[in-house]
Amino acid sequence: MPMQAQEIEDLIRETFPDAKITVMGDDGVHFSAEVIDESFRGMNRIQQQRAVMAALKGKMDGPNGEIHALGLTTKAPA
Repeated sequence: MPMQAQEIEDLIRETFPDAKITVMGDDGVHFSAEVIDESFRGMNRIQQQRAVMAALKGKMDGPNGEIHALGLTTKAPA
């Protein structure tokens, strides 16, 4: 079942309630997201992206995942 950008934002927001989150994509399987959160300060980019992927609770796991592709940008606020 295709997902909506808002559903992805909601999943991420559960883990990062104060983050600035922008999710784009309208085909139900290919998305891009930018997550800016203070908790990323001191983390490298891989650690940041792993934290966001964990927040998606398996929605990208394997060939049966609901999200086929997610371009992800993460950073701490300037």
